[in-house]
Amino acid sequence: MTEITRVPLQPISKGSLTKLWLGVAAAALLGAGVAWAALPESVDVVTITEGTGESPTRDDVALLNYRGTLPNGQVFDEGQQAVLPLAEVVPGFTKALEQMQRGGKYKVHIPSELAYGEEGAGPIPGNTDLNFEIELLDFKSREEIEQQQRIMQQLQQMQMGGAGMPGAGVPIAPPPAPAP
Repeated sequence: MTEITRVPLQPISKGSLTKLWLGVAAAALLGAGVAWAALPESVDVVTITEGTGESPTRDDVALLNYRGTLPNGQVFDEGQQAVLPLAEVVPGFTKALEQMQRGGKYKVHIPSELAYGEEGAGPIPGNTDLNFEIELLDFKSREEIEQQQRIMQQLQQMQMGGAGMPGAGVPIAPPPAPAP
């Protein structure tokens, strides 16, 4: 039979136990602070005019009027009735649009980490926050847009001589000649 050697535990003094708990609490707070600092900043969206209905998702395509400015007020981009797939713009622009509703007008501030980051793009220097004025006119899912495009193509083909129509290209036989 094997005997286990017992090691008696020494009692912990009152001051040591308090220090231990303070150390655990400090480590937890430090970990939470590091996690908080690692999170990307969020966008600020201020509503100028309320919209209605649902908000677009990352998989939608938005129709909007917008104006983008640098912190010094310089306009770097603007569009009227622009069609933008939410999945193809900077993350901060997508996050902002996901908070909007049809017909609404908004002011948006996007931190550089959610825009073009350290590298910048075109007239936008690296590490530059962006500001936008956005009017969300409408949005649709990609499937809705693709379906509308198919319908438009079919209509165009029909107008161009029937290509793609059932029976297109089949000659119509002339009526039989009357009997003498």
